[in-house]
Amino acid sequence: MSSIDSDPGVTPAAPPSDFIREIVRGDQEAGRHGGRVHTRFPPEPNGYLHIGHAKSICLNFGVAADFGGWCNLRLDDTNPTKEDVEYVEAIMADVRWLGFDWHERMYFASDYFERLYEYAELLVREGKAYVDSLSADEIRAHRGTLTEPGRPSPYRDRPVEESLDLFRRMRAGEFPDGTHVLRAKIDMASPNINMRDPTLYRIRHAHHHRTGTAWCIYPTYDYAHPISDALEGITHSICTLEFEDHRPLYDWVIASTRPPATPQQIEFARLNLNYTVMSKRKLLALVEQRLVHGWDDPRMPTIAGLRRRGFTPESIRDFCLRIGVAKKENVVDIALLEHTLREDLNRRAPRAMAVLRPLKVVIENYPEGRVETVMAVNNPEDPGAGTREVPFSRELYIEQDDFMEEPAKKFFRLSPGAEVRLRYAYVITCTGVVKNEAGTITELQCTYDPESLSGETAARRVKGTLHWVSAAHAVAAEVRLYDRLFLSEDPEAGGRDPLSDLNPASLVRLPESRLEPSLAGVAAGTHYQFERQGYFCADPDTRAGAPVFNRAVTLKDAWARLSKRG
Repeated sequence: MSSIDSDPGVTPAAPPSDFIREIVRGDQEAGRHGGRVHTRFPPEPNGYLHIGHAKSICLNFGVAADFGGWCNLRLDDTNPTKEDVEYVEAIMADVRWLGFDWHERMYFASDYFERLYEYAELLVREGKAYVDSLSADEIRAHRGTLTEPGRPSPYRDRPVEESLDLFRRMRAGEFPDGTHVLRAKIDMASPNINMRDPTLYRIRHAHHHRTGTAWCIYPTYDYAHPISDALEGITHSICTLEFEDHRPLYDWVIASTRPPATPQQIEFARLNLNYTVMSKRKLLALVEQRLVHGWDDPRMPTIAGLRRRGFTPESIRDFCLRIGVAKKENVVDIALLEHTLREDLNRRAPRAMAVLRPLKVVIENYPEGRVETVMAVNNPEDPGAGTREVPFSRELYIEQDDFMEEPAKKFFRLSPGAEVRLRYAYVITCTGVVKNEAGTITELQCTYDPESLSGETAARRVKGTLHWVSAAHAVAAEVRLYDRLFLSEDPEAGGRDPLSDLNPASLVRLPESRLEPSLAGVAAGTHYQFERQGYFCADPDTRAGAPVFNRAVTLKDAWARLSKRG
């Protein structure tokens, strides 16, 4: 697999420009870290990655590539109660699918559990940490507020030997969960709440996906992360803006434990998309309450969901490049993400004809039993894509929406007495309508102009052109039309529960769709532009002779048009 990660010493020309790359460039030119550039992507294996993580992946691996460095993949597996091997495997698959490769540089925070414990004992021996026996609620009450300083725990001045003994017994499993924690001894009056004696270790009697039951105490993220960075020789620890207030603690941990390297933490604004929720906890709620069909549901903003829906890694990388890297939080319009996919698939996706809601057409003056082939263009944006043969016969399917018995003004599709051209084929005229007992139209009677394909009237212009499929040759398929999962631009506005803002039309199943026969053996993950319909991707549910297609994106931004009308 090709990689966007680079080999050391290779610096691509003209890398993107942003404030993080300017910092890295300045450090490299000044010889900091010996001129090395080493980043890492450190997700927690407690859920699937989402589009916000894609921005971080592209940034961390991209900075390393731009400056001839390395990027590690490190799983922050310090909370066994929420982690799972499924998430580990999904994270690895998502990073690879996006086009990045960590090569041999994959690590886990659990790789360093012994070292982290040794550093914690060092802090206790040097009087920089102590075992606190307050409950979690009591610790919270002692912490103070943004306007009031915290109060010291009554255990803050516990003798070093007593704290050391208790900490070792915590490791040995003598105490139940919540009995004790190890806290840093910093400053309970600090204006930064993160510095008010933060917790470094807590007791968790839980099975760990890698270490089993070897440990029953686990480090917190704020303690494990900086030391893990240092042990791996990370030079630039790039994280999102919510960790800016944690940076003093990051630096304190490094200065107090004195590991072999001194990484630099740099924060950037996380990705916020409208009509989207990014919280893993809330995405997990959608899954657990079965409001979606798993983490890879095509309505989810997870990388797995976007992949299943039909997004390409190229379009997501392009999106991340376009939104850039900034210090200030903002909300990006999801239409930009959809636009990058349209641009990518317009160049690459072959065209096909698919009728999603079929209405039968019988061409009464076309010879019964006759079948001919017409030539269709595979992709007008790619001359090298060639053409394909499409069968044409007496009985066809067109879209129900392409016929109106009483046409509205400027309706240039089919109606009684009106004529249209069938894409790549003949001009037809509607001469009659067949209805069932309920008054529903079930069939259109039409005639065709035999000279309108290649004869004397072939160049004749008509106002409407419709896509179609031959009824006898059509492939039955299920097509799933996905739309935005939430109705509001900000599903959490005013403290609202986003689960109350779900779009009831976010999934529409069309099990009676009909496709041209070239799609009969389509493989899962294959992209097409269904002419006049949008861009679609074959779902993993696809089976031989029974395609299932997901609409990845419409041909145009339908939501923008609706907004303008409103």
